[in-house]
Amino acid sequence: MALPFLLYLFDQSLTSELSFEGFKGFFSNLIVKLIVLVLAWAYMFHFCAGVRHLLMDTNHEAVTKEKGKQTSIVVFVVSSLLTLAFALKLFGAF
Repeated sequence: MALPFLLYLFDQSLTSELSFEGFKGFFSNLIVKLIVLVLAWAYMFHFCAGVRHLLMDTNHEAVTKEKGKQTSIVVFVVSSLLTLAFALKLFGAF
């Protein structure tokens, strides 16, 4: 549901310099940045979990309770680090 909206925003931002500046002002709002950050974390987590499941499909020895716990922690840590990097970029640290 978010992808069509994001594509629409991208299309509108490319129509003119004025519309780009309007979207730039909209996305500089702290509340909007926090919402984008939460959505980015959800995407990063979903992506990392998908990679985890693809790897588990190729290696059936990894489908145990212990390996499941280990890989779930890895998914959480990696997605959190990716989200932290995104947050630093979003809030202008680099």
